[in-house]
Amino acid sequence: MARFITGRLLGLVAVLFVTSLVVFGSVHLAPGDPVSFLLHGRPATPEAVEALRAQYHLDDPLPAQYAKWLGSALQGDFGRSAQYHQDVSSLIGSRMSGTLLLIGYAAVLVALLGVAAGIGAALRPGPFDRGVLIGTGVATATPAFVTAIVLVSFFSVRLGWFPGPGGTSSGLSERLYHLTLPAFALALSFAGLLARVTRSAMLDELGREHVEVARARGVAGRTVVRRHVLRNALGPVVTVGGTMLAGLLISTSIVETAFDVPGLGSLLVQSVTAKDFAVVQAITLLSVAAFAVVNLVVDLLVPLIDPRLSLRGEGSS
Repeated sequence: MARFITGRLLGLVAVLFVTSLVVFGSVHLAPGDPVSFLLHGRPATPEAVEALRAQYHLDDPLPAQYAKWLGSALQGDFGRSAQYHQDVSSLIGSRMSGTLLLIGYAAVLVALLGVAAGIGAALRPGPFDRGVLIGTGVATATPAFVTAIVLVSFFSVRLGWFPGPGGTSSGLSERLYHLTLPAFALALSFAGLLARVTRSAMLDELGREHVEVARARGVAGRTVVRRHVLRNALGPVVTVGGTMLAGLLISTSIVETAFDVPGLGSLLVQSVTAKDFAVVQAITLLSVAAFAVVNLVVDLLVPLIDPRLSLRGEGSS
């Protein structure tokens, strides 16, 4: 266990190190002088340009710039936003709660809808199974922004059940109410994919020899499904679900922009448009870190859920 965790942690550090290099290099790989992006086309005297270069350490060699940027980032200091004129850490902190609540809401919907539909399709072959396959196929193939348009047009404009894009809310229940349509728009494609994975894993376990033996011995069907089928099928479901949880963070940019949700996703889109590289660098680095941490947690959970998968086997795959 210690060797497995150590190997995964070293891999996590390596991924974050490479990511930090790519994120830091994005400013210098972009065409033009970084100072021109910071000025946003505004005229400036040579003295002001030199002061700006000194403020952002642009006169230092690239390795020195990277070392200073990484050291500050490890302490939670990602610099100052050129667009909002405030610390990037404070700006991200003010937007993070909305994004985390949206991701949590969508993750619950993905788990409930995806797993329930997948189990139902596996246990009820015929019209129900075919309906689930068709529905999940449509959900998986539909982009999130199209889903958002459909949900707003039907449930907000026509029926008036939910508020449209924008608006303010206070209190947890009211915030969840406002995030219902964005959460469904974010969750539907992921739920469709998880349903297909759950169905495939359940069908694979239903065909196992020990399941047939349990049925032949007269064990109740629900007991067979609960003890021998569902538990063994959870391994791939949790693995894919963990990857989806990290993918939800990346997909929030589309949904938050479509519904005007003040979160990290919409902030990233606005910062890319405004060429606010300090904010883009910070959100990108945090997103990759979240993705890597979620994968690490999944790697640790899967062998506990399915004892047939040893840590050594997982580490060598």
